[in-house]
Amino acid sequence: MLNQELKDKITALLLPDIRMPAQYVGGELNSRAKDHAHVRGTLCLAFPDTYSIGMSNVGLQVLYDIMNRRDDWACERVFAPWVDMEELLRKHELPLYGLETFTPLDQFDVLGFTLQYDMGYTNVLTMLDLGRVPLHCEERTLQHPLVIAGGPCAFNPEPMTRFIDVFVVGDGEEVLPRLCDEWLRAKEGATDRREALTELARRVPNIYVPIFYQPASDCGSAAMRPTLAGLPETIEPAVVEDLDALPMPTAPLVPYVECVQERISIEIMRGCPWRCRFCQSSTIKRPLRFRRVETLLEAARKAYRNTGFNEISLLSLSTSDYPYLQELVESLRKEFEPLGVSISVPSLRVNEQLQAMGSLLDTQRRGGLTIAPEAALDDMRQQIGKRISNHDLYEGCEKLFAAGFNRVKLYFMCGLPGERREDLEGIVEMAETISELGRKVRGRPIKVVANVSNFVPKPQTPYQWNAMRTRNYFREAHSLLRKLVKMRSVSIKCHDVECSLLEGAVSRGGREVGAAIENAWRAGARFDSWSERLVSDVWWQAFADAGVDVQRIMHQPYQPDAALPWGHIGIRQGAEYLRREQEESVVQLGRMEGGEG
Repeated sequence: MLNQELKDKITALLLPDIRMPAQYVGGELNSRAKDHAHVRGTLCLAFPDTYSIGMSNVGLQVLYDIMNRRDDWACERVFAPWVDMEELLRKHELPLYGLETFTPLDQFDVLGFTLQYDMGYTNVLTMLDLGRVPLHCEERTLQHPLVIAGGPCAFNPEPMTRFIDVFVVGDGEEVLPRLCDEWLRAKEGATDRREALTELARRVPNIYVPIFYQPASDCGSAAMRPTLAGLPETIEPAVVEDLDALPMPTAPLVPYVECVQERISIEIMRGCPWRCRFCQSSTIKRPLRFRRVETLLEAARKAYRNTGFNEISLLSLSTSDYPYLQELVESLRKEFEPLGVSISVPSLRVNEQLQAMGSLLDTQRRGGLTIAPEAALDDMRQQIGKRISNHDLYEGCEKLFAAGFNRVKLYFMCGLPGERREDLEGIVEMAETISELGRKVRGRPIKVVANVSNFVPKPQTPYQWNAMRTRNYFREAHSLLRKLVKMRSVSIKCHDVECSLLEGAVSRGGREVGAAIENAWRAGARFDSWSERLVSDVWWQAFADAGVDVQRIMHQPYQPDAALPWGHIGIRQGAEYLRREQEESVVQLGRMEGGEG
């Protein structure tokens, strides 16, 4: 049932004075508001960023759909309020709430966060605090919601363990409903919260309950061991084996305000066939699974009828590796082009499929091409596991320019293991070569933007043992790149160095980082993934006050036999796979240094 009193107060006291008030009122097309009195359990899915970003997240739409298909559960949404809304909520002493019924967060049975990026952690604390849920796990009772989290960041959960009761590791579609059901059962027979969590930890696979894991007492490492009998030493990830059988959200929510992505997103496959050593997604999303063309067509038909969006996006880590891509795109175009609906493929790899895509993709609305070479020279790309060649890249671009594409966005990284000056020079050379290819094909240089990010050796990748480059290294690299550009049609955009260093400090640390996250939040850190909002000095002071050695976390490599802070979280391929890939990388680096590349 709608909390009319709270809605009236929000509407009268807050909405007239805030930016984009429509993001706080709910009621969008395809949203589902259920009477909490007539369901067994209530869940609020929490996205720790703005409405415009969270509503573009496909995972949230999928879980919202799965839980609301059930008659016995009500599932709502909440997003991080912008700073103006937070200020007014505090001023008027009003709680943060679920959008569907204006129910305060502390009145849900389960509060589920999706952790997509490390620099969103302070927003989690904002949402808990505004929702009147105690920040620390040990302060919560059976009357408080179970606070859970999933997503990529759950593969190193330790920095957030003081705030999150349970982490879901891996695919959430099958684990989340079971976890919610088991929590209600566990609460019914428990005398306190710890007893209920004990039952939950024993009954549900693929979850990590931090209070039952502690650093091993017999060594001075960061190794985590279970303290409760029967719990696994390694938490294995959940995997949806039959992706095609998994229902897709065919009536996705249609936002009230402009969002980052306003389209029908169809997940055509999960996992990636490649083994890029820098990429966390390629390891945590395996194995590779496909949906059938007919399944995807039917989902697109229903989603179009239920939304009216004029674009369909084919979603995956590497869409051009979908084995039936040409058949799928041709079928979609045949059916949807007469309706004025375009087909976009946002994730393209330089391979035979890419070269064949020019005649299939819509260039009238989307004349831009996005490609991620990551490195500019073939030998470096081979070392990082990106198995494409410059020859194939240039040939593919030339064919796509002939098909009508008229601008290119490239993604590179700097600070990769073994990086040389010629690797940086190659970034500018590649961008200018591609621009000149445009002159050859279209009679004028193509506009090329080279986006350069700063490499962070992420957990659960073969580079997890590597150190991160220093602040001075990145600044000098960025300066060199900008100086090398000679063509007006080429521009270089470099990611903020302080943000990258903080990402390294947060993502590669253990439980000690939690205190720094809380310190930063109490000092005012909000929306730290937004460059205009990040105040890096607040964070560095927060780390210092917490006694965290950030220089060790960022710049000191882990020894091959070291116990990693995230070592108790497993991946499908196993830890030995990462070790073998790292060893092969070292061998290839030796060849590069010896001039054999």
